[in-house]
Amino acid sequence: MFTGLIRHLGTLESRSPRPGGARLRIAAPADLLERAGTGASIAVNGACLTSVAVDGRAWEADLSEETLQRTTLGRLALGAPLHLEPALRVGDPLDGHLVAGHVDAVGQLLSRPKDEGLWRFAMPPELAPMTAPKGSVAVDGISLTVVDCGTDWFTVALIPETVKRTALAGMRPGDPVNLEADPIGRYVARALALRSSDEKLARFAQGGWKS
Repeated sequence: MFTGLIRHLGTLESRSPRPGGARLRIAAPADLLERAGTGASIAVNGACLTSVAVDGRAWEADLSEETLQRTTLGRLALGAPLHLEPALRVGDPLDGHLVAGHVDAVGQLLSRPKDEGLWRFAMPPELAPMTAPKGSVAVDGISLTVVDCGTDWFTVALIPETVKRTALAGMRPGDPVNLEADPIGRYVARALALRSSDEKLARFAQGGWKS
């Protein structure tokens, strides 16, 4: 579990093919490497990966074909900056929102302001039921608040500090991004989808379980 607050930036050093996927080597600052021991969970641009090796300057993670297909991690150029977040510890402040590190889909930056203003992203229509104004969304692992949304787009307001401290500073329209919907929205959408086809669930939604 993560919070979507990015405090570490890393660099993609290498991506080598392996049976069933690939292995990434990611250079990272020392304070992140302290949390990247073998078996540790680290979110990389919003995708939860497991550390399989670490040394004094970088750590490595194996990616399945599923992860390569559903995220941007298989297409990023070597040297690309990466958002890194170690797993949440009990007692850590929850400054963003609960982020599972399970990427739902790849979206795209549509437009960004020259200075301050709204950033507009494209999203697959299947994420629309889980996206709402004032709700949360994770964009490349960053916890953001939705300002407005349609069936295949949403906007967010970004302060200069967030842009400066993340890889968003170098992002241009057309660039792909990993998207994770608000987990609350995910379960509400699922319940509503089942409600029309499940009589018991419909009764529960109306008044709870009754004998």
